[in-house]
Amino acid sequence: MENNNEAQAVRQAGLSRKTNETDIKLTLAVDGSGVSELETDVPFLNHMLDLFTKHGQFDLSVQARGDIDIDDHHTVEDIGICLGQALREALGDKKGIKRYASVFIPMDEALAQVVIDISNRPHFEYRAAYPSQQVGSFSTELVHEFLWKFALEARITLHVIVHYGSNTHHMIEAIFKALGRALDEATRIDPRVKGVPSTKGVL
Repeated sequence: MENNNEAQAVRQAGLSRKTNETDIKLTLAVDGSGVSELETDVPFLNHMLDLFTKHGQFDLSVQARGDIDIDDHHTVEDIGICLGQALREALGDKKGIKRYASVFIPMDEALAQVVIDISNRPHFEYRAAYPSQQVGSFSTELVHEFLWKFALEARITLHVIVHYGSNTHHMIEAIFKALGRALDEATRIDPRVKGVPSTKGVL
């Protein structure tokens, strides 16, 4: 019964971050229905976050403005920071979660894998070689920046591997779909788990 009560608890968080470079308001519900409300200055990131939300069955709202007259870097980085902080806050003490997940997602010719441990030990490994350095006006190096800052602030271990692909858009899309699916699985409440899934007794 205790685990059932934990499963019914609302796991969500909202926060704001304002700097000289960006102004962000973000809310995340872990146990959502795949609904996104995204207003940022980076259209490609909007598309990726929409995929992440839909395939992870989260509810995500992001309002972000940044110094895109310079480039997209600060906006993408700070959204990653905010999303990571919101996830960490929403999960609370992490009691009852599955903790681990490994997901492969194909996107036409591309195949991406995301492996997660909600460990409270931030670590990021990234293996991806893209055919092009840009998707429209979006720089592919910002995918690394977003994912690294997300993993750091969420305090998760995150491994991202693009096994192959020839279309850069497809390769990045597969990553964000896999990230959503893996987080959905790793954050899911398992009624067999008593307390936190760690021999240390804490995550």
